[in-house]
Amino acid sequence: MDRRGLVLGGAVVVAAAAALSGCSAKDEAAPTPGLEERGTVLTTVKPARQNLSNQISLTGKVAINPLFGIVAPTAGEIRYVQRKPNKTPAAQPLWVATVWDDGTPRRINIPEGSMLAGRLMDDRAEVSAGMPIISARHGGYGIVADIDSASAYRISGAAKTVTGQIKNGPGPFGCTALGTIAALPAGTIPEPPTPTTTAPSPDPSGAPVVRVPDPESTETAPEGSEPTGMQLVCAPPADVKLINGAEVTLSVVTDRASNAMVLPVEAVAGTQGRGKVDVLTADRTRKTVEVVLGLSDGKVVQIKSGLRGDEEIAVPGPDLPAPAEGPK
Repeated sequence: MDRRGLVLGGAVVVAAAAALSGCSAKDEAAPTPGLEERGTVLTTVKPARQNLSNQISLTGKVAINPLFGIVAPTAGEIRYVQRKPNKTPAAQPLWVATVWDDGTPRRINIPEGSMLAGRLMDDRAEVSAGMPIISARHGGYGIVADIDSASAYRISGAAKTVTGQIKNGPGPFGCTALGTIAALPAGTIPEPPTPTTTAPSPDPSGAPVVRVPDPESTETAPEGSEPTGMQLVCAPPADVKLINGAEVTLSVVTDRASNAMVLPVEAVAGTQGRGKVDVLTADRTRKTVEVVLGLSDGKVVQIKSGLRGDEEIAVPGPDLPAPAEGPK
């Protein structure tokens, strides 16, 4: 190889070495993509305003003479009217009990079109407002939907509107909610006290006539009502054709709010009454703020107070502290 070839070859080697050296230097200088510091907020949201309704969907069935409960309107002492279960629906509201509150009587009626089914408390027992005290049966077809504990508190207020749709059948139609959603204990109908004497006989002596029970009598003690779980019972319009056992979807609206301030449920800790949110400060740190909560449709929740409405809120919301463990 002549001198020229050696020079060219050396130049190639030097260039290659330089290229490799340049790549290594560049690679070493390239910054490695890093993660944000722990606690850095990446997702935020601002409160919005919208009309909101607390709406829940339930699955139910058509039933004949469904059972429902009637609650005490106030705290006090319950005193029942002595009545036997009626076999036919009442033509008008029927007085069945009275709750005495500091000397003030509050009559309890079963509604028109229903039948007395049982007492849920002992006579003269102390009751609290909202406690089921009477069971009744709606006369004819009704719709019964079971309620799980997750939905119970969302329906804890009176259902403002209930709309039904029968699967592959009539609907939608309005359905009148009956009674309470609370679970009912077994209802009882005590036997009326048997008098031992009657009024004085027309006998000149005026001696009372002793009444002796008839041992041949086949009359049995009246039956009460069976216990139930939490359920919503409603009465459809009379012109809706129903088939016992048919599946029904119920849409229940318990409350509405217009132009309500709302946040996504993911941004709020807590679901009933009071909750917490994390507000971002100027230096992008979290500040936990207490808020008063209202309605929720499962996607957003109403903020009644605690925010102005222009704050940046961190998503997800603050973690609620775990309950303290008791002594072991």
